[in-house]
Amino acid sequence: MAKKPVSMSKRVDELNEAVAHAKLGGGEKRIEKQHASGKLTARERLDAFLDADSFQEVGLFRRNRTTTFGMDTADMPADGVVTGAGTVLGRPVHVASQDFTVMGGSAGEAHNKKVVEMMKAALTNGTPFVFINDSGGARVQEGIDSLSGYGQVFYANVELSGVVPQISVIAGPCAGGAVYSPALTDFVIQTRKAHMFITGPSVIKQVTGEDVSQDALGGADAHMAVSGVNHFVAEDDEQALLIAKKLLSFLPQNNAEEAPLVEGDPNLEFDEKLAEIVPVDGKQGYDVRDVIARLVDFSDFLEVQAGYAQNIVVGFARINGRSVGIVANQPNVLAGVLDINASDKGAKFIRFCNAFNIPIVTLVDVPGYLPGVAQEHGGIIRHGAKMLYAYSSATVPLVTVVLRKSYGGSYLAMACKDLGADKVFAWPTAEIAVMGAEGAAAVVFRREIDAAEDPAARREELVQEYRDTFSTPFMAASRGLVDDIIDPGETRRKVAQALELLANKRKTRPAKKHGLMPV
Repeated sequence: MAKKPVSMSKRVDELNEAVAHAKLGGGEKRIEKQHASGKLTARERLDAFLDADSFQEVGLFRRNRTTTFGMDTADMPADGVVTGAGTVLGRPVHVASQDFTVMGGSAGEAHNKKVVEMMKAALTNGTPFVFINDSGGARVQEGIDSLSGYGQVFYANVELSGVVPQISVIAGPCAGGAVYSPALTDFVIQTRKAHMFITGPSVIKQVTGEDVSQDALGGADAHMAVSGVNHFVAEDDEQALLIAKKLLSFLPQNNAEEAPLVEGDPNLEFDEKLAEIVPVDGKQGYDVRDVIARLVDFSDFLEVQAGYAQNIVVGFARINGRSVGIVANQPNVLAGVLDINASDKGAKFIRFCNAFNIPIVTLVDVPGYLPGVAQEHGGIIRHGAKMLYAYSSATVPLVTVVLRKSYGGSYLAMACKDLGADKVFAWPTAEIAVMGAEGAAAVVFRREIDAAEDPAARREELVQEYRDTFSTPFMAASRGLVDDIIDPGETRRKVAQALELLANKRKTRPAKKHGLMPV
């Protein structure tokens, strides 16, 4: 007797059961453990990140093909990573979220292939790619297949670089080879529950004898303040995903688009308080973020790498509704000098903005490059040259405002006219010169000072003479290196007008495979 065919409803019931099982990941107990450690699950993170009901999952039933070491009977729903696409603030993104409840989120062949497929989909469709990391590392049971998968992810990271924005959220462990994918992306957001390192504390102690904790080695604060690996520190998963959303709001979908134009702050009136922020005395510090807050729409500024190389401030804002990248010296830290780390931080940010058509507004108050044996031996020459390279190769609108000091090589490195700035404004307090008046007078007038009856008094006279002649914006303006000397209160309006004028800027570079930036 023929067996009765299974009904469609029965098949649908079986499907629903399979879907429910797969979406449960490693099961209730492991989910409870994940929650107990203060972390969301892979799917909860996507729910928090994506617009409601927008997620379209891909590869729910994918699994590994390894049969050794018990892998043929292992139950690994979605192979430990949830992948697909959805929308954030109404705009499409492709995503991957590692599931620590499934074999500790370990990455094997199928796992990595799922990630790469989403990356290629992001490339094809011109959408950002966001990868939420929470993994114990390579799946040892799969051997070389796991390493091969990592290689494919890294290769895809490079293919996407400069074409679509890439954001890594480090929400759990990220160790060994896995750390190189985040390092190849544009922005790394790390929670305080997460750790990143090539080798863990136990291996380091065994090999070098150094005793270090996980937090001190690879915690969020260590990577912000010391290594500069991450760009944002979040208290928990929810805050990390909010930062990712905020970041995406400033960015275009890809390198062929402009960033979204939103309704801007209508206030472009004269701002008398701007002049009160910056002391006339060049030796007095101030927080340049106070200037930025009065310059940008609604004082809304998303600072990038806020805890790293704090002598330079970079981040995203809007002026009259247009996304801009802000690069500013910070006189409150090391007097705002450029050093190795500040140069690296600034150059990378400039390169990102240029790749994604985001205009750059540069606020200048810089006394020079940081002197010292450690800086010279550490390569300040090649690191400092990165700023020169980044600005010189930029084709996006460049608007520069010289607030106060701008001396020597650092004057050149902070988006001067000769490096391609489209519009350069200077406040009356600007001192644009080869060096400060004190140092210059000691060189230029050394003999005259030595021969004077009162060398100290004569030195002061000559310092003031040099300052009046060269340490002003008027000499630079007379040479066409400053377009306009403005009242500080006019800065927001002047910058907004310049950005509007430059909105359709088109500048081509010489044909070449790629330039060779100092490394």
